[in-house]
Amino acid sequence: MQSMTSEAMILAGGLGSRLRAAVADRPKPMAAVAGRPFITYLLEQLVRHGFQRAVICVGHMGEYVPQVLGDNFGTLRLIYSFEETPLGTGGALRHALNLVNENDVLAMNGDSFCDLDLLALGQVHRANGGAATLAVLEQSDRRRSGAVTVDANGRIVGFESRPAVPAPGLINAGVYMIRRDALETIPQNTKISLEENVFPALLSRGTLFAWQVNARFIDIGTPESYDDAQKFF
Repeated sequence: MQSMTSEAMILAGGLGSRLRAAVADRPKPMAAVAGRPFITYLLEQLVRHGFQRAVICVGHMGEYVPQVLGDNFGTLRLIYSFEETPLGTGGALRHALNLVNENDVLAMNGDSFCDLDLLALGQVHRANGGAATLAVLEQSDRRRSGAVTVDANGRIVGFESRPAVPAPGLINAGVYMIRRDALETIPQNTKISLEENVFPALLSRGTLFAWQVNARFIDIGTPESYDDAQKFF
């Protein structure tokens, strides 16, 4: 079975300020987890699903990443997009868009891992016909991730970047299929957040969809979750 797209983009340019106490000498996605850089678990997942190219969007201490990973990971070709100034998650994808060839691209947060079927996500995205499809999953506390509300047709009708009140429900799993033309609407060289700007705009147009998965999930955004990740893998 072939993947719906052969290209992925990995957001690896965040400052990682909450994790600074535990990992200060490298970008957050390069933090050592079970003896290897965290981002390699995402690259391994891409290889398993037949992806051929990964554009890694780097910023803070970005030169460290290609020095460690090189130009290839197994059968996966690695390409790097460097930010001179922080552009946010949306701005980083827009900045790297000239390195992408296809009309649909998989985008992944570089500091979280969701063990889902990437091929199925692509198929759901094509069937939805929307601008973007987010993988979502049920969690007991939605405060650390985007809280998502979905209607009976899979359309996202509510998206809150970081809810203040602890409550169970669906969260953004940090894995997206996004149409190229949706990324082209993002202003170039501008700091823009996917979660706070791009996704709410798509929601207002009715073109943002979700695919609920039952999959293992971990992030390394805090020292506590970073410790949990050591056991997760």
